[in-house]
Amino acid sequence: MKEREKQSHFRVSVLTFRQSQMQNSQTMGEVTTTSKMRRFVIGRARNLLESSRRSYQFQRVLISSSQPPYRFLSSTRAIDSPSSSSTVAPPVTVNTINPKVLDCEYAVRGEIVTLAQKLQQEIQAKPDAHPFEEILYCNIGNPQSLGQQPITFFREVLALCDHPSILDKSGTQGLFSADSIERAWQILDQIPGRATGAYSHSQGIKGLRDTIAAGIEARDGFPADPNDIFLTDGAAVHMMMQLLIRSEKDGILCPIPQYPLYSASIVLHGGTLVPYYLDEATGWGLEVSELKRQLETARSKGITVRALVVINPGNPTGQVLAEENQRAIVEFCKQEGLVLLADEVYQENVYVPEKKFHSFKKVSRSMGYCEQDISVVSFQSVSKGYYGECGKRGGYMEVTGFGADVREQIYKVASVNLCSNISGQILASLVMSPPKVGDESYESYRAERDGILSSLARRAKTLEDAFNKLEGVTCNKAEGAMYLFPRICLPEKAIKAAEAAKTAPDAFYCRRLLNATGIVFVPGSGFGQVPGTWHFRCTILPQEEKIPAIVTRLTDFHRSFMDEFCDRA
Repeated sequence: MKEREKQSHFRVSVLTFRQSQMQNSQTMGEVTTTSKMRRFVIGRARNLLESSRRSYQFQRVLISSSQPPYRFLSSTRAIDSPSSSSTVAPPVTVNTINPKVLDCEYAVRGEIVTLAQKLQQEIQAKPDAHPFEEILYCNIGNPQSLGQQPITFFREVLALCDHPSILDKSGTQGLFSADSIERAWQILDQIPGRATGAYSHSQGIKGLRDTIAAGIEARDGFPADPNDIFLTDGAAVHMMMQLLIRSEKDGILCPIPQYPLYSASIVLHGGTLVPYYLDEATGWGLEVSELKRQLETARSKGITVRALVVINPGNPTGQVLAEENQRAIVEFCKQEGLVLLADEVYQENVYVPEKKFHSFKKVSRSMGYCEQDISVVSFQSVSKGYYGECGKRGGYMEVTGFGADVREQIYKVASVNLCSNISGQILASLVMSPPKVGDESYESYRAERDGILSSLARRAKTLEDAFNKLEGVTCNKAEGAMYLFPRICLPEKAIKAAEAAKTAPDAFYCRRLLNATGIVFVPGSGFGQVPGTWHFRCTILPQEEKIPAIVTRLTDFHRSFMDEFCDRA
């Protein structure tokens, strides 16, 4: 403002002098007056410039010596002072992420496994760093990581589909079986452009869904519609939770013990897990009376129960449901208006002759119920069974009993991810349509399949017997799946030691076991259990020749552990 006043005053002075000059232009003192005017104007200009210079320097001092109250938008990057940048909080912290992510847990790859990976790195760097030479991973159903070989026919077909140009080469006939070559041609003809690296229909390649539907029909003896099949990356549990859960007031009945994918998915989607407890005393039986009790309790708390999860064969408990029990479960879901979510990924893993796998869809149809009567979703995966193709991430869900408008929404959710991977889709079709009698590959396929399943049954029995010989440990019969879930009665001294270490007693036991033997078990607390009981989950997947070493290490450790914590006086 002061600068403007000075400039205005200067202009007024000049104008005044010019007027005076005009009035006196006819007088004798014109030359003298003009000279004075020039000197006046020059002097005023010099004074104004000097005043402006001093004001500019003063403003620069203010800017450089203090924090500016604001920043100008510019194309150049502003440079913050060290003091200001050190006080800026990071954009993402554990306090600002979605709290549902913090709340969800997945014990199968939790704390104990992290420790095991650390120990493995130490052994690789220094082989004698620990009193064991290797880590024995008994924590997760990942067969091929533990030495199980893939089924030859499946891999031959996959190889030919992924590199179709070799189908026309003369040497191919000598490297691949005739039926694998024929099957590869059939599959490629169903894929647009014969391109396994391209996106497919979001529901899955139609010809592969046709094959899967035919396989389901052959298994169950009831029709299956390809339009009910959604090919997925593994079992599509998350997709159904997205569909069913609207808020924390929506509940999902889930078995305890359960596979932690269910609890994690329910938490991530903002729902409520409604637990029902399997009866350990009856071989992990599923009692409908328990379902009714938990359903009534949830409803009394304002929870709308949307669905019932049943895992058959069981994970982590290894039981196989009797068909009569399944009928009672179907009737319960129909009467209560619940969606039946049937996790049937272990349908090939049944080890006892007195039990047989029956799909829940088959059971419901055999009871005379059709799609209008009950909603059933069946999950299948190529990761389990005798195939164990976990890394291929293939699977499907068969969705029945939903209206066209709801199915449209399921398709929309599937289309958000564009499609499942093509190798997984192909494998899912092969699993449901393996070589048949008379095919060139049938005998080798049958030998590989039966060899894997019979070995798994022997491993399960060996581990079951070993657990039942340990002091304070009881283990139910391994009927199916890939796991055992023994109960361990821990001494009071061990429980107090766990409390002092701020960890669950079964996690305390598993950590001590790992550090002493290299064996990785998952604490039962990660799967849920009746309060006051303790368990751990053990897979039966380490190769058969390693099972005796596991039994020996476990037996020696357990004896030492009990000697340390039991009061034997």
